[in-house]
Parts: sequence; structure tokens; C-alpha cells
Amino acid sequence: MAERIGASIVAGLMAGIVFGMLMEGTSAPMIGMIGRILAGHPSMPVGWIFHLLYSAVLGGLFGRIVGERAHDLRAGLAWGAGYGLALWIAGGLVLLPLLLGMPPFAPLFRASLRTFAIVSLFGHLVFGIVVGLIVGAFSSIPDRGQRVAS
Repeated sequence: MAERIGASIVAGLMAGIVFGMLMEGTSAPMIGMIGRILAGHPSMPVGWIFHLLYSAVLGGLFGRIVGERAHDLRAGLAWGAGYGLALWIAGGLVLLPLLLGMPPFAPLFRASLRTFAIVSLFGHLVFGIVVGLIVGAFSSIPDRGQRVAS
């Protein structure tokens, strides 16, 4: 179990980098928004540090919750996609709007935030899929899979 959670934390960091790069490549300054929540003003360094820490925690949580069910690439992909969708709903549609002083699900109902909602959905799905694929790949290595399953 500890190996799977460790692999999931590393997978979360890797997925967090991919997700962060996706966010930076759009017109929605999401990393800066995270920095604004934490530092009181848009801050890319603060946003990135928190984003990567949060990604590591969420990766580890994936390993803890999903456990042995992500036993190969196909299962990892499916569980990862579901996890990414759940993270989008909980984080992108509920938690982040609340932290920014908006009602839950505001990105879906405010035209000015719809781009944010779409980018956030795509990013969270990519995050979950990357985590799931890495954990599934780790679990499908014969020697690792046998030790992790015990």
C-alpha cells in the first residue's frame, strides 16, 4: 500500500505539471488565481507551489482511495477519468468559486466564466487520467504489482 501511495504522489506531481502547463497555455490565469487566494494578489510562484503540493496530495489520495482497482492501464484510465471529473466538480465548480467569493457552480452559470469551466474540466480530466495511467502502469509491472498487492 505504501508503495502505491508513493507512486501516486509522484504521479500527482507529474500530472500537476501537465495540468499547470495546460492552464498557463490558456487565457484563463488559473495559477495566478490560486496565488491570489493564498497571497492576496495574483502570484505565479505562490500559485505554482500550492498547485504542485495540492497535486501531490490529490495523487496520494487517488492511490489511497482507488488502491488496487487501478491494476493496469485500462483500469487506471477509467478510474483516473472518474477521479478527474469528481475533482472538477468538487474543486473547480464548488471550492474555487467559494474561495473567490462566488456561489458554487458559478463557472457554469456566468457567461464570463464558461471558458474557465471548460478549461478546468479539461485540465482536471487530464490530471486524473495521467495519475490513473501512471498508477496503472506502476501496478501492472509484474514484480511491483505482486509486492503492492500484498
